[in-house]
Amino acid sequence: METIGRHIISELWDCNVDRLNDIDFIEKTFVEAALACGAEVREVAFHKFAPQGVSGVVIISESHLTIHSFPEHGYASIDVYTCGDRIDPAIAADYIARELEAKTIETAEIPRGTGPVQVPERNIRAVI
Repeated sequence: METIGRHIISELWDCNVDRLNDIDFIEKTFVEAALACGAEVREVAFHKFAPQGVSGVVIISESHLTIHSFPEHGYASIDVYTCGDRIDPAIAADYIARELEAKTIETAEIPRGTGPVQVPERNIRAVI
């Protein structure tokens, strides 16, 4: 596996609150997102917090997808990190944002394994 990769970090705002708090929905969405971008799923672990919120990870052969949801704020932070150039992490990140019905999406893509970290300007887009 190549060490060079792409890391998508997304801030998802004004999401569907019920979906953000539904561990089964989030787990299914993350596995489907991994498969949609062509990744090979290895392990899945999610945790439901009381009174609300979900955190989890889908380990893929190419790296990982993660979430921390905050239903009380309609917010989720997600990461999609893939190594190599066979799959596009943006496909998975966009899939997750659609499924969580995010109205505002802020993303940054960071190249990994290429030298000093260069954080690009953020990309904000409103989805109506």
